[in-house]
Amino acid sequence: MKTFKKLGIATLLASSLMLSGCGYNTLQAQDEQVNASWSEVVNQYQRRADLVPNLVSVVERYAEHEQGVFTEVAAARAAAGSVQLTPETLNDPNAMRQYQEAQAQMTSALSRLMAISENYPQLKADALFQDLQSQLEGTENRIAVARQRYIQDVQGYNTTVRQFPTNLTAMVFGMDPKANFTVENEAAISTAPSVTFNGNGANSGAANTNNAGTATAGQ
Repeated sequence: MKTFKKLGIATLLASSLMLSGCGYNTLQAQDEQVNASWSEVVNQYQRRADLVPNLVSVVERYAEHEQGVFTEVAAARAAAGSVQLTPETLNDPNAMRQYQEAQAQMTSALSRLMAISENYPQLKADALFQDLQSQLEGTENRIAVARQRYIQDVQGYNTTVRQFPTNLTAMVFGMDPKANFTVENEAAISTAPSVTFNGNGANSGAANTNNAGTATAGQ
């Protein structure tokens, strides 16, 4: 009986060493890091969505005739809320593309909402509007930072999944490459940009839809 127990322990230790040597622990750690980074991306986008009702409410007080913009913002918020991407579906490039497009639409609609203030001086001077504008700018910066971290973590994970011999371990345990954000200008995400709404109502940095890019399978 003791012999079988010792044999079992030896087999378990040998298996652990083999898995560790084949990068199993590294893959698991990187997978967890990607999931954590994605959760932060989702949290920041949700924080932005939560600001929308109050923003629309305060803008409506001074610009009730801008119903077209309010309708557009409501539709964009609903579309963004309808596309949910969980850690289990992060390797689906189509789902990632839909998520990214929905958030880009939200960014564009919010840009037009904030531009309304240029035509309504009383709105622009409203303390609540200024506070919400500041919160939105801060959230856009945090979104940019969260996206950047996610991109870097996915790059590390996908590299491990494809490199030999860890690619064999990944294949055995069904760990596929994950979809990633891509941007037209990689330098744009190297640092967290500041977001300002200028006199023409255009925004910059993370709020720029050009940075939305397209989703790839991380290939």
